Amino acid sequence: MKLTLIGAGPGDPDLITLKGVKALQKAKVVLYDSLAHPALLEHCPTDCEKILVGKRFGKTSCAQDEINNLIVHRAQQYGEVVRLKGGDSFIFGRGYEEIIFAAQHGITYEVIPGISSSYSVPALAGIPLTTRGLSESFWVVTGTTRDHALSKDVHFAAQSTATVVILMGMHKLHEIVDIYANIGKIDEHIAIIQNGSMPNQKIVSGKISNILPLVQVSGISSPTIIVIGPVATLPDLPLEE
Repeated sequence: MKLTLIGAGPGDPDLITLKGVKALQKAKVVLYDSLAHPALLEHCPTDCEKILVGKRFGKTSCAQDEINNLIVHRAQQYGEVVRLKGGDSFIFGRGYEEIIFAAQHGITYEVIPGISSSYSVPALAGIPLTTRGLSESFWVVTGTTRDHALSKDVHFAAQSTATVVILMGMHKLHEIVDIYANIGKIDEHIAIIQNGSMPNQKIVSGKISNILPLVQVSGISSPTIIVIGPVATLPDLPLEE
């Protein structure tokens, strides 16, 4: 029995890896997330069983325990199961938890990495997470921990000179703004990207001091990637002639 864990990329169906496509083309059953583009399922054989196990913040979803049990049950039924997850399965995707659960039930696994939204979505929006003279490193932090709190690492990241990327943090934006404001970084640049890599992508950029009213006016909402640091203003800079 085998579990194949595929990272679907940031949203655009063309951004899945070729190896991921080849695995889908041979799949007997696929458990897929809400953030995996539906067009990716077209690569599957016509008789492939496709099961939505998507999860979105604040919405009814398939619990992780249910997903784990489905993986084991379908692997036992078909001999193999494909798990299709948005972005990269090992970056806030709980992919490692799933392969450990599978291994405990005698199921081998293969990991096919995906393009993570943490760096690809900013790149597609014209934001380099590192660039000479502005940023030498970057932090990627979750906005939602196991107990639904903002990660404490945001406090440490905010005090650094690194670019800070926050995933799943839109509902914690007020807290994030307060953290930066409390250490005197009200002029720090921030960009929020909704539906990154997709045709309906939307970007709101500003500073810590004014991002909350800008977000309210724009109506931007999850799923988003939040980028904080000097590089977040680069899409607003005019190109040199």
